[in-house]
Amino acid sequence: MDEVDVAIIGAGVVGLAIARELAGKFDDIVVLERQGGYGRGISSRNSEVIHAGIYYPPGSLKAITCVEGSALLYDYCNRNSIPHQKTGKLIVAVDQSEEPALDELYNNGLSNGVSGLDIIRSKEVHKIEPNVIVHSAIHSIETGIVNAHGLMDSLYRGAVSSGVVFSFNTEVEIVEREKKGYVIGVKEESYRFMARMVINAAGLASDHVASLAGIDVDSEGYRLEYRKGSYFSYHAESPVSMLVYPIPRKDAKGLGIHATLDLNGNLRFGPDSECVGEIEFKVDESKRGEFFRSASKYMSGLDRECLSPDFAGVRPSLKGDGFKDFIIRHEIDRGLHGLVNLIGIDSPGLTACLSIARNVKALLEEYLTE
Repeated sequence: MDEVDVAIIGAGVVGLAIARELAGKFDDIVVLERQGGYGRGISSRNSEVIHAGIYYPPGSLKAITCVEGSALLYDYCNRNSIPHQKTGKLIVAVDQSEEPALDELYNNGLSNGVSGLDIIRSKEVHKIEPNVIVHSAIHSIETGIVNAHGLMDSLYRGAVSSGVVFSFNTEVEIVEREKKGYVIGVKEESYRFMARMVINAAGLASDHVASLAGIDVDSEGYRLEYRKGSYFSYHAESPVSMLVYPIPRKDAKGLGIHATLDLNGNLRFGPDSECVGEIEFKVDESKRGEFFRSASKYMSGLDRECLSPDFAGVRPSLKGDGFKDFIIRHEIDRGLHGLVNLIGIDSPGLTACLSIARNVKALLEEYLTE
């Protein structure tokens, strides 16, 4: 039976970042991806925002990896000529009733170590964004956007040049613990191989992969639900030059329908959030009115007829109410030595990818020195 040091399951942006990070540490690394190429799942269907780290509870993995990941990502993009732009972002309180929530977000960002934050009043906002409806706002100068495909292409090429092997159209159906590591079996093929260590970065299928290794994903809180988010593009000149976000609702599974830009200056709104039973990406055109009403609460001068369905993504959200942190866990206490699970890696997973990769590398290095 063939043997490798590390098998990474999933070739989204997180799996790619891990492959590149581990390439200098381990000789034999294989990445298994069920799609026909890298980055064809959730990594290519999102807002492409480099988040600053404002929203997440202090001390959470989302907060830590987002703040560190943002700095790492800007540095990586600069060194590797990845298209990106530090656009800045406004989180807007549209009236006085939203100011307590705005202050809470601002203080949370400061607690997370986010730099470049300020609260500005409507007069100051209108000097830079005259079309924003606002009472006061958080101005985050460190928020930006990145070409996610360019980033993934760079990570992929970096991993391949360091000897990482990628196997596409390869769906894992067996993850079986043995003395020397894990037997990995591939669907619709008789081929099996041994991996000393396994990284589960399978995104929407990460709970399923964990279950293949014998983990009860329901009792352990690893079960995912599919949260679909749709986007509408705006086919007219953008009324804003930076990202604009509403105050998120406490009960919301997401940050609310916000305004984002691409690197060509095109405006889109989204995503919304709905729980779906299956993975599908059709955008319901009847949502145009909902998107227009949501966006018009914080932006003036919009034309409803300029909104059209753009694309949708599906997030791998952990089931349950309230805040759900990333799960980045070496399952050694379950007797699964060398298995690292990454579950519920939704937003800010793109921003955090390089930091997550460092975390995974540290877990494996600690394991190998025990």
